[in-house]
Amino acid sequence: MAKVSKMSTWCKMNPLTDRDALYVGLDVHKKSIHAAWWLNGQLARTWVMPARVSKVLTMLEKVRVALKHVVYEAGPTGFGLARALQGAGLPVGVVAPGQTPRPAAADNKSDRLDSRKLAEYAAKGMLKFIGLPTEQEEADRQVLRTRDQLSSKRRRVQQQIKSFLLQHGLEEPAGLCRWSREAIAGLKAMTLGPELRGCLDLLLEELEHLTILQGKLKPALDRLAKSDRHQAAVAILTSHPGVGPVTALAFRMELYQPKRFDHSAQVAKLVGLAPRVRQSGDKRWEGPLLKMGRPELRRLLVEAAWAWVRSDPGGRTIYGRLLANTGRAQKAIVGVARRLAIHLWRMLVTGELYRPAT
Repeated sequence: MAKVSKMSTWCKMNPLTDRDALYVGLDVHKKSIHAAWWLNGQLARTWVMPARVSKVLTMLEKVRVALKHVVYEAGPTGFGLARALQGAGLPVGVVAPGQTPRPAAADNKSDRLDSRKLAEYAAKGMLKFIGLPTEQEEADRQVLRTRDQLSSKRRRVQQQIKSFLLQHGLEEPAGLCRWSREAIAGLKAMTLGPELRGCLDLLLEELEHLTILQGKLKPALDRLAKSDRHQAAVAILTSHPGVGPVTALAFRMELYQPKRFDHSAQVAKLVGLAPRVRQSGDKRWEGPLLKMGRPELRRLLVEAAWAWVRSDPGGRTIYGRLLANTGRAQKAIVGVARRLAIHLWRMLVTGELYRPAT
């Protein structure tokens, strides 16, 4: 005799119809998924299940007639579950963890409580969902993020080498600030004891290995930029002064489906270039950047903003005005980078090349 599950028993005892409103919150982890049902304005049940897509689909199929939304927070498990639910015709939304409402005071936290809150917040319309990338969009983005990871590792090794020299009172060879071939040759030619020589050689070997890996990844980035799905967008973005192929590709990858944004403030917040604003009565305070999104994209936009200022009169005009208002070059260039991101977003949406202001 087949074993009757608690789920089947509950569904038989509580038959649902299309007049019911069921919201499901999931707290997804590598090995388990905590689920909560918010039914007709109140918590109906919570439970935990193995982290298998088939289990989640089987559970939701039993209550499809009343299901209004399934929600979970984005995390290390990716978007596979959301795509599977979407492919089955189930209403699903993924929430950015930083955008989930949090209580002002300290409160208890557990996976079960998190799933309950997600279900309740979904029922009350308190959640904002992120755009769900396709498998191809996510794969393309992974190539660029792998490049960023290699660059980060390479900078870390370079800093370790400089720290090594400083710690042992060794003079940096000429050109080390640019990591030229002559500087690396100078590091290899240093006269050191066997212990220090072995440690420095290991760091240099790691640096060389990461450089080789970066070189192997460059053809893949070039192919992406020239592919049918990205070539037109990259051509549009690189028509903007200061924007090169790498910045264009990074912006294209991270702002996939650009038409999903309703206004420019959403774009500025996503790329992490929107200031933190506090206002009470007649007092207004603008603090540091919210710094959402990818730090690597933010860095590329700031670098492109400097290039825009150097190469284009329009960029210099914007920078001069912001510098006069803020009195600080750092704040001014961040403002230029924010305008640059908004320009690029609008160019992607309209499909138009850059047109200088007249």
